[in-house]
This record gives sequence, structure tokens and C-alpha cells, in this order.
Amino acid sequence: MTKIVIIDYGLGNLRSVEKGLAYAGAPSVISKDISEIESADAIVLPGVGAFEGAMRQFAPLKDAVLGRVKNNDVPLLGVCLGMQMLFEKSEEGGIIDGLGLVPGSITKFSGNLKVPHMGWNSLSIKKKHPILKDIPDGSYVYFVHSYRAEVSDNTLASSEYGGDFTAIVSNDAQNVVGTQFHPEKSGNIGLQMLKNFVDMI
Repeated sequence: MTKIVIIDYGLGNLRSVEKGLAYAGAPSVISKDISEIESADAIVLPGVGAFEGAMRQFAPLKDAVLGRVKNNDVPLLGVCLGMQMLFEKSEEGGIIDGLGLVPGSITKFSGNLKVPHMGWNSLSIKKKHPILKDIPDGSYVYFVHSYRAEVSDNTLASSEYGGDFTAIVSNDAQNVVGTQFHPEKSGNIGLQMLKNFVDMI
């Protein structure tokens, strides 16, 4: 049986992600047990809160997660703050190192924009990827965030709020994917993405 582990490091929307995966037909376990992570067939990294605190609390689990993802090509899905943690750095709380799975940095929305950026916004699909199977260009998904990643070669889909930003990102190996929005709160489109992630396993 496929084992999906939702990482519990104290700053996640754990139950909503668990319910979303269940609706997608994939039971999961919520855990911070390294042995569970080391035997996972897929990993979900949720996140709500600030980057610096997230990386600090995640630190004891970092090596186990990176080992599965880098050495065993296990699929990983980062959600919201979990997506931002995939990058090299963030300016939230200073200049804080991320996991370095995706090149680039996380920066705050600039200008006279209201932050957090909150609500439904459309996706502009840039590249094909298994996570986007049966997802139409222009689909609406639900965002809540004050920081964003610029559009880059690793961007799978962008959205617009005072300029384009990365809405979905992947690493070069394509086993790591992150969504700035919350798929578990994005209706049928989000559920389809969760099903697609399960199909990646």
C-alpha cells in the first residue's frame, strides 16, 4: 500500500491536507517520526506561518526528507509556505536558507499591494508536468500569502498580483513540486492536482 507522509513540524494545515488527500482517494499519515519519513513513498510538506520559524522547527527532519527526495526520487509536494521552503532562500525574517531543492529566492510583494494576497486567482500554465494533468489553463485556485517566488525556468504555472509570480514550481528532476496556493481548499481543480500527485508515486 502506498505510504504518503504529511510532515508534522508544528506549522502546517495538516488536517485539511489529510482530508484533501483522502478525497483524492489516497490515505495518508501525519508524522514527525524519522522512520516513517524514511519509509515514505511520497511526502507532503504543508505550511502556515513564517519562513524562519518553519525552517527552525523543520531542522530535525531536514536530512531525512532530503535523503528520500534526493537519493530515492520520492515525490514531494510543498503547499503554500511548504512550497516556499523548497527554494534556496527567503527574505522573510532576514535572509534565511531554505531547502535548496529549487533555485531562487522568496521575496515580499512590493508596491501598494494589499498583503496578504488572499482569495481566488487564475493559473497561467507555462510547462507540462504530471501535476497539471487535466488542469485547464486559466483555472482558479485559492491563495493566502504575503511572499512570493519570481517566475523562472522552474515555474510550471504563474499567477498575477501586481505582476506575475510562481504559482506552481518543480525541481529539475520533476519529483518535487510546490503550489503557492492551497489545493486542498481549491475545489475540484485542487482535488485533481492532489490526485495527480498521487499518480506520480
